[in-house]
Amino acid sequence: MTRLTLAGASMLALMAASPALAQELNALVWCDHTDPALLEPFETANGVKVNTKEYEGTAAGLAILDLSQPGDWDVMVIDAVDVGRAVDAGLLAELPADKMATADYFPDLVMAANNTRDGKTYAVTEKFGFNTIAFDKTKVDVADMQDMATLTSGKYDGRIAIYDYYLQILGLVAMEQGIKTAEMTADSLTAIREPLFKLKAASKQVSDVVSSQTALATGEVDIVVGGGEWLTAVLAADNPNLDWTIPKQGGLRWAQSIAVLKDSAQPDLALKFVQYITSPEGQARLATSSCYWGMPVNQKAGDILTPEQKAVLRWDQQPEFIANSQLYPVPDAALDTAMQDLWTEMLQK
Repeated sequence: MTRLTLAGASMLALMAASPALAQELNALVWCDHTDPALLEPFETANGVKVNTKEYEGTAAGLAILDLSQPGDWDVMVIDAVDVGRAVDAGLLAELPADKMATADYFPDLVMAANNTRDGKTYAVTEKFGFNTIAFDKTKVDVADMQDMATLTSGKYDGRIAIYDYYLQILGLVAMEQGIKTAEMTADSLTAIREPLFKLKAASKQVSDVVSSQTALATGEVDIVVGGGEWLTAVLAADNPNLDWTIPKQGGLRWAQSIAVLKDSAQPDLALKFVQYITSPEGQARLATSSCYWGMPVNQKAGDILTPEQKAVLRWDQQPEFIANSQLYPVPDAALDTAMQDLWTEMLQK
């Protein structure tokens, strides 16, 4: 009996130490948050296992939550322009504004208009970057990349890939025509239809991230419209000829936010994870994630990133890049449908 008791006690001790019984945090994220180099320091420091589920597109993320049980998810990464949708759906918990690192942010990246509602903070920006022009600087005249008009001048016909995402590309073409993304209407689509089709005619392919990235890296194309640091940075070590810029007409600025879900079973741990992600250390790791790179919003991450990493991210040019960029269009249902119809028509050309 004593022997059995001792054996049972030993088994209980082993079970208590077992990673399977460690505290767990469930995060609905974009692929850059699945990198072990980002997660493991938090897991080790807090004795926790972070379980991640990757999704693409706000609609897909909201659908996952709709099919989940309350408490299934603790943290969510979401496009900053869509935080309001999640707030309206009653999905997000209020965050203690005085415990966020926003005082250390690039001023334009606090994005209070997106992340707060009625004076309450529901999310914080964590990373940003640009959809713009990526290219092989040994294959093009770099000065040409400062003007989107050169892409349809005939000089680069058949050497261009278009990133296959309608919001970004329609936004870029709108900016080329002098239309602000925040002011796009059905009339705007009429104005950008011809230049959009002209860009398609000059292009070799319209393709997803991986295919566009591969085509640029292998020399199948020399330019990716809609690319940026997120497309070229992970390839910089092996192919330093790949570069990106924001043309004079401007670029689209993407920004992602992180939030705690209202029904989280572990709100304190979830808050701690948000604080880690927005800390200088978390920001440096997130900025250089193996999935895709992007600019950290916390300026103190610059003390941790190497000079080489900061050069790839174009750290010193961020103030001018931010000033010459606009956020994604956020269309209502009718305009979104019209945008997708125009995109489909373009693809079929």
